[in-house]
Amino acid sequence: MPRKRPPVFYPALLVIDMQNGFCTPGGSYEEYGGRIGADLDAYRQIIPNIARVIAACRELRIPIFYTQQVREASGIDLFTRLHRIIPERRAEFLRIPACVRGTWDAEILDEIKPAKGDHIVVKRRDSAFQDTELDLWLRSIYVDTIICMGVDTAICVENTLTDAFNRGYDVILVEDATASSWPEIGRATVMKVGGSYGWVLKTDRLIELLHSCKRGRGAFRFPVQFLSQPITGKG
Repeated sequence: MPRKRPPVFYPALLVIDMQNGFCTPGGSYEEYGGRIGADLDAYRQIIPNIARVIAACRELRIPIFYTQQVREASGIDLFTRLHRIIPERRAEFLRIPACVRGTWDAEILDEIKPAKGDHIVVKRRDSAFQDTELDLWLRSIYVDTIICMGVDTAICVENTLTDAFNRGYDVILVEDATASSWPEIGRATVMKVGGSYGWVLKTDRLIELLHSCKRGRGAFRFPVQFLSQPITGKG
C-alpha cells in the first residue's frame, strides 16, 4: 500500500523578479514600458507586503530564494532566436533592453535585497525552474512547499507556480504581494491557482498562519481543516 505523506510542510519563499529594471524609477520599464502597458506603480505597491513576508520568513528561518531575470547584451538568449510565433506584446517586450546581466537594471531592489544565507536564482525564461538550479537546491534542503510572490502575476509568477505544482511541490500564492500590469489576466491567474493548484492567501493571513503552525526547525503543521478544502483569495 502506498505510503502517505505526513501532514508536515517544509516551505521556502520564492521572490520573483523584483528588480530595478521592472520596479524602480529610472529602470528600463519606466523608460520603455509604455510600449507594452507595463505598470510600474502596480509593481511598486506590493513592495511593503513583500518586505513583511520576507521579514517573517527570516524570523521563522524559512529559506528565501530570489529570482533574477536576465538577458545577455548580445541577445543570444532572446526568444526570437528560437520562436517564429510570438505575440506582438511579447515581441515588443523583447525590444526593451531590460535587465541585461551585470547591470544595475538587473539587480534586486535595495528595499528587499537578499541577506546573507539567501539564494539568488538567475533565470532567462518565465519559469524559475526552466534551465536553473532551483529544483536541485530546493530538494537538497528538503523543501516541499513553495510560497510565491513578486511580478508579473500572469507571467513569471504563474509559470513558476504551475511548474512547481507539476514537479510535486505544494504551492501558496501571496495575493497582495504579487502584481500584474494587466489586471484582468492577473485576476485570472489568482483564480486558476486557487481553483487548480494551491492556496491563495493575503499577507496578514499567511504571516499569522506561519507563526501559529511552526513545529520545529523549518517544519510547519497546517490545520486539518485547511487541508480538506481549498483556500482562495479570502485570507
